[in-house]
Amino acid sequence: MGGPSTKMAASPSPSAKMADSEKRRPSPAIEPTRPAVLINCASEAEDAFLLQAGVSDMVRGALLKVLEARPEEPVDFLAGYFNRLMQSSAEATVDGGDPQRQLHWRLDRALWYLRLAHHSHRIAFNNNVSMAYDSLSTGGRRKRLGVNGKLYSELLKMTLQGRGATEEMVAPLLHKITCQDHEAVPCDVFRYGVLTCLVLLEFLAKASTLYDALDGGSGTADERVCLAVLSTLEEALHASDASSPIRYLEAGSKLGPDCLALAMDKALAERKATVAMKKEEFLKKASAIFVAKVKPVG
Repeated sequence: MGGPSTKMAASPSPSAKMADSEKRRPSPAIEPTRPAVLINCASEAEDAFLLQAGVSDMVRGALLKVLEARPEEPVDFLAGYFNRLMQSSAEATVDGGDPQRQLHWRLDRALWYLRLAHHSHRIAFNNNVSMAYDSLSTGGRRKRLGVNGKLYSELLKMTLQGRGATEEMVAPLLHKITCQDHEAVPCDVFRYGVLTCLVLLEFLAKASTLYDALDGGSGTADERVCLAVLSTLEEALHASDASSPIRYLEAGSKLGPDCLALAMDKALAERKATVAMKKEEFLKKASAIFVAKVKPVG
């Protein structure tokens, strides 16, 4: 018996289903894009603006200073750097302004340069010393006035001011390294004086730490021990052939614990009445040892 023949409809393949689904899916809206020509033109216009405004050179200079100084707080450093640039611009636009105000700007800017990098970073420090010298040399309208003894001495005083050194400590040093007010100060003399002041401050900081170890937290130390330590430090400085103030710190750092311990034990073995020495007196004697080693200018 022959029934009506029926044909089974073939199931569409998976690839056909996907093609059909893609056909029914609405086409996404095509977002218009800026032509490449417009992008290039905008980029060139932005570059031209930055170049004309001097921003590129300004930022490049700031980044180079960060790399030179290696500050602990780069953001604070950059803030101070751009603030100094603003002050320089304000000074440059002053025509016949207050001379004392201009002088204060020059000294303040020079001092800022000197504090950018530690003197142990030789290249960065030397660059900053040159910048400080140039900032003092330049007057209103960028005139080259040079650095005289009065400016130089004032900057040294500002460098030492409020840094833990009393006037009694620094006066003998300033007497050795300052110049007469009318004298022209060369850059090498300028650098020597600035470096000597900064090294003295570090020397006193180390001496202060040493005294804190001697007093044991009591606020006063045995005079015999203090004098023994100072004597040992003086011998180390005078035994060294130091031509630069930095060498004074290196000579002092070579004092080993054994050397100091022997000097202290010997002092305590002496049968003398115990007398206390205050920290200020200890630092004053330490500064005198340092200053005695400094070569005078001239």
